[in-house]
Amino acid sequence: MLWISELILQNQPSSFQELLSLVRQRAQDGDRFLRMDVKPPYPDTPENWEDRLEAVFTSTVDVDDPDQQS
Repeated sequence: MLWISELILQNQPSSFQELLSLVRQRAQDGDRFLRMDVKPPYPDTPENWEDRLEAVFTSTVDVDDPDQQS
């Protein structure tokens, strides 16, 4: 389970864009569930921050990778 608060505390990204990159990397590394327990505290955090994080988390499967296909 990937908690946004833990990701922020452990990695201390300096922007929402950096947080997006961290979320993408953790999803690629195998995290399967995302919990958005806090709003990211960055000036560039958009109003639709939850949608953006969810989209980046769920769009990490590489369709060209035969190991990822069923």
